[in-house]
Amino acid sequence: MKSYQNAALLQNLYRLKALGFDYCDPVIVNRRNVDGALPDDLGALRRLIQTCHLCDLGKSRRQSMTGYGNIGAKVMFVDAYVSLAEDESGEYFSGRSGDTLAKMISNVLHLPLEEVYLTHAVKCKAAGMNRPSPSECNSCKPYWRKELELVKPKVVVALGPDAYRLVTGDETPFEQVRGHRIAFEGATLVPLYHPQYLLRNPSLKKETLFDLQNIKAIL
Repeated sequence: MKSYQNAALLQNLYRLKALGFDYCDPVIVNRRNVDGALPDDLGALRRLIQTCHLCDLGKSRRQSMTGYGNIGAKVMFVDAYVSLAEDESGEYFSGRSGDTLAKMISNVLHLPLEEVYLTHAVKCKAAGMNRPSPSECNSCKPYWRKELELVKPKVVVALGPDAYRLVTGDETPFEQVRGHRIAFEGATLVPLYHPQYLLRNPSLKKETLFDLQNIKAIL
């Protein structure tokens, strides 16, 4: 059956060729990005992210969140997805969740906001209330890994279970790893409750305070 199908397909291709159709090798958009040869300059990397069309999110996004903060930061915060407030404003620390994160950094870690680095595992917000697909998440993976390589933080903070899973690929239940120190790419990774989750569950602020103090001790 397979040989018959191949013969029929070949016959159809010959018919199309006789009608004037030409064939060429497949075109790979953004081949340089796909091959992983990303620039060793954070500014150039951000410009590349802003014009990225490796997945369908490039068709529906308002903008790309390209990372914010100090290239020499000791702490990198990785959120999983771009929030509605961030997508509308184009700014980090937007909305109640962003305000909560800013207070966690300033009031507990005692760090100026300009001295940390924030990024997303997925750089563009999906349309509506949709979540990015696995393939869309994978398209962004080289970007945040390159940010990690360029910033070289001492501590990587994964904000919530989605960020932890996207960064590490680990499916361990979040409560089993939250607050733990995990060796990761030459840094120490600490999974933390997402600020949005804390707003819905204020009783968990005590555990988060302890986790933040744990991060501060590493620094």
